[in-house]
Amino acid sequence: MPAKRLAAFTAVAVGLGAAWWLTSTPVLAPEDIPDHQPDAAAGERLFHAGGCRSCHGERLEGGLELSTEYGIFRVPNITPDPVSGIGGWTTLEFVNAMSRGVSPEGQHYYPAFPYASYARMTVTDLLDLKAWLDEFPPVPGPAVRHELRFPWNIRRAVGFWNRLYLDPAPVVGIDPSAPNASQLERGRYLVEAVGHCGECHTPRGFLGGPDSGRWLAGAPNPEGEGRVPNITPHDDGIGAWSEKDLAWYFESGFTPDYDTVGGAMVEVQENLAELGAEDRAAIATYLKSIPALPDAPADG
Repeated sequence: MPAKRLAAFTAVAVGLGAAWWLTSTPVLAPEDIPDHQPDAAAGERLFHAGGCRSCHGERLEGGLELSTEYGIFRVPNITPDPVSGIGGWTTLEFVNAMSRGVSPEGQHYYPAFPYASYARMTVTDLLDLKAWLDEFPPVPGPAVRHELRFPWNIRRAVGFWNRLYLDPAPVVGIDPSAPNASQLERGRYLVEAVGHCGECHTPRGFLGGPDSGRWLAGAPNPEGEGRVPNITPHDDGIGAWSEKDLAWYFESGFTPDYDTVGGAMVEVQENLAELGAEDRAAIATYLKSIPALPDAPADG
């Protein structure tokens, strides 16, 4: 092979290899799964904290359509049905789906599924959650497909998005010497990981990645109507609310001025009401501790 042709071939091969690497997502291996006896009761608490029913339905059969600027996402079946749901998944496949956004077939999930938040969950908690999901009755149903516009329909490119935004590190730092550090850490875990609050309350950039510098400062409604509110302790957000106000809101749905929860937050509040009082208090403490930011600009 002539030298120029060999050089061109080598350059193409290197380029393709680099593109393949950039659009791949590292996954967990069998040795990364700890020896743990799953606790379904603990999984139930995580299930409520994560608000799984809000998207996946009362029976977890899926089917909800989410209309966004990228196209239509359809929520999948997560019952133990072996064909339509996740009944045929191994423990490792479940953990990789939840924390890496990779399907059992090795395909990328779209980040409309909040795996970038679940990446902050512990593997043992994910195993507990799977144990609870396994107790649901299997529900058969047709496969659901997304309808996305170009270039968002190039699933392989999600791997590049993951390289940019899939980070299991906490968003907000906590001083371990603080007298309430353990409560703050619990609240952070519930908000940043399990509850994935930043997925809606944090604005996103052009590629759909969260702007961590505007953490929880409010964002456009991804379905196009109105805005998701600011929940930082700024006056534009929850600055006038006390920790007790927040904890009571999570439990009862009543605001400090005796209004009631509305819109998409209704189901979120119902899930929060299922948590223990200590967890609701921890969420409130965390939210009152994060940087106070004014409302994000109207364009996100």
